[in-house]
Amino acid sequence: MSALPRTATAIPADLTIADAQRDMRHAYMDGAPGILTSGTVWCIAGLACILRSPAQAVWALFIGGMLIHPAALVLLKLFGRPAAHARGNPLGMLAFMTTIWMILSLPLAYGVSMLRIDWFFPAMLFVIGGRYLTFATLYGMRIYLLFGAVLALAGYALGSQGASAAAGAFAGAAIEVGFGAFVLITARRSSVG
Repeated sequence: MSALPRTATAIPADLTIADAQRDMRHAYMDGAPGILTSGTVWCIAGLACILRSPAQAVWALFIGGMLIHPAALVLLKLFGRPAAHARGNPLGMLAFMTTIWMILSLPLAYGVSMLRIDWFFPAMLFVIGGRYLTFATLYGMRIYLLFGAVLALAGYALGSQGASAAAGAFAGAAIEVGFGAFVLITARRSSVG
C-alpha cells in the first residue's frame, strides 16, 4: 500500500483503489461538510415553501445547490482538510461525473414540478439518492448505500402519499443533516485514531 503525499503533483503509479478512497476521505472529510451544507439548503427550501411558495422553494434549492460545493470547501478548510484530492486520483473523475449526472437530472425534476409542484422534492430525493449511492465507491464507505436508499425510499413514500412540498423539503433536510452528523462524527473519530 502506498502512502499518498498531501501536496502531491501526481498519484503514485502503484495506487490502489483503497489508496484513492483514503485520499478522497481525507481531502473531503468523508463528505460530511458537503452533506451538512446540502441539508442546510434543503432546510432553507422548506422554509421558503412555508414563508413564500413551493415554486420559490424550488428555486431556493436550485440556487442554494450551486453554493453547496463552495460552502463545503470553506468548511473543509476550517476543519484543516486540504479540500482537494491528489492530482491524478481517478476517483476525482467519478466525483465530477456524478455531479454532471445530477445537473443533467435537474430538468427532469423541474419538469415534474410543472405537473405537480409537490412532486419536485420527492423527485430530487431520487436524484440525490442515486448520486450518494456512487459515494460508496468514491469514499469506500457502505454508509452511503444506506444513505442513498433512505433518500430514495423517502422520495417514494412522500410522492406516493401526496405529501406537501414543505414536507418533502424538510424530509430531505432531516435525512441529510442526520446522515451528515453521523458521517462527521465517524470522520472525526477516525482522524483521531
